[in-house]
Amino acid sequence: MDAGSRQLLLSLPDTEATLSLGRKLAGIASDPATRTALLLRGGLGSGKTTLVRGMVTALPGGDAAEVASPSFNIVNVYPTNPETFHMDLYRIAGGDPCVEEHLEAAADQDALVVVEWAEYLARAALPADRLEIDWLPAQAGRRCRITAAGERGRTALIALARSLAM
Repeated sequence: MDAGSRQLLLSLPDTEATLSLGRKLAGIASDPATRTALLLRGGLGSGKTTLVRGMVTALPGGDAAEVASPSFNIVNVYPTNPETFHMDLYRIAGGDPCVEEHLEAAADQDALVVVEWAEYLARAALPADRLEIDWLPAQAGRRCRITAAGERGRTALIALARSLAM
């Protein structure tokens, strides 16, 4: 990734690599200077919840969290530091006002926001600072493209690229 880039393309050969990426994102998310929303897009079984599991369990308090896809209850709030709001929009593809309420509550608490099936998030509800993680087709393992939006999103992407280079 060069200094002007707003994208990072990663190959994740196995589940452990996806969990490891989640752990690296946890380190970035726990810093208020690089805390940004994570918007995840990809098909069923692409690795979205696995990534969230790696992230949440690496955060302080994450050992008390039972990470699961919040498909039926729309949002899970994990007792991490910072608190994590894990949303899943799969079942509400047409939109739902409670999503914006959860996003506002998370912002008020300076919580970490992770949204699965973010392609269903209304454009007006997109956080200004965010990392968008798109799961792409791969012959083996997983591939993802991470795109930054906003200044904190870009700062977070640079920090992620540096942590991956170590």
